[in-house]
Amino acid sequence: MGFFDGLKRDTKQARTVEEVDQPQTQEQEVVAAEEELVDDPENIEVVVREVEDYAAPVIPREPLKSYKDKAPVRHVVGQTKIIAIINQKGGVGKSTTAINLGAALGEMGKQVLLVDLDPQGNCSSGLGVEKSLIQQCIYDVLLNDVPLEEVIIPDIAEGLDIAPATINLAGAEVELVSEMARENRLKDAVGSMRGKYDFILIDCPPSLGLLTVNALVAADKLLIPIQCEFYALEGVTKLLESMKRVKSRLNPTLDIYGILLTMYDSRTTLSKQVVDEVREYFGRLVFATPIPRTVKLSEAPSFGQPITQYDPKGRGALSYIELAKEVIARG
Repeated sequence: MGFFDGLKRDTKQARTVEEVDQPQTQEQEVVAAEEELVDDPENIEVVVREVEDYAAPVIPREPLKSYKDKAPVRHVVGQTKIIAIINQKGGVGKSTTAINLGAALGEMGKQVLLVDLDPQGNCSSGLGVEKSLIQQCIYDVLLNDVPLEEVIIPDIAEGLDIAPATINLAGAEVELVSEMARENRLKDAVGSMRGKYDFILIDCPPSLGLLTVNALVAADKLLIPIQCEFYALEGVTKLLESMKRVKSRLNPTLDIYGILLTMYDSRTTLSKQVVDEVREYFGRLVFATPIPRTVKLSEAPSFGQPITQYDPKGRGALSYIELAKEVIARG
């Protein structure tokens, strides 16, 4: 124990003796309480936390907008193209592409509806939708015959609307099994929106279950993201087989719209080899614009913004803008 520690102890004891002999005034009681807090750092943290909690303003959350609140469309919508963004393999950039391609198309003056068909709901959370405020989602459209218009949240970004997903969708795979016309549920729902949007993008789950089959039946074309890594083509063969079965029995017009190379790193030999292999296999179906691996693309969903808002001049945003131009050019 140092000299000053002993002096502090003696001073405190002397003050205590004096306080016993003499009654404290109100000011002295306040000072004594403050000194007691200073002696105990844990008390300081508790008091500060309580003060912060007490002072924090309670901000009421605004209810989500409904389709009837949608801003007027400023152009004549042509033929609607329904594109399913699909890959059996997870983590290849499906949701990232759905969000950012939709936002880029919207900023180019197109009307886009994004249908979140993934039970994880990454598109919904990635666009800043507060899931606790969602009254009805795409689950209700598929299983409770709720019109798609009633679940759409309009103007989530410029020209972009979303039909959100919640965890309820996780049970849809099982519940759809016993339903009549189970493969056509999504097709009937999105069919009612033709003529109201230029593009309807469907973000599919990383599986080949009934939700994915619904997307294959509902879609006009498929956009397949493939990551520029070692297992790039793993699972694509099974996806193409499923596409052929759906095309022969349920959706004769279904075809591949394009192959998108994602997570491209020009500094690595592996990325270049994967690009060459994919281009050799799929030929002209591969989009000319690869999507680079960037930190900003990973950060944007945590801020509830597409990359065109979060980092509009970055490589990720510019790549998705170029992709949107290619999509429009392909018609």
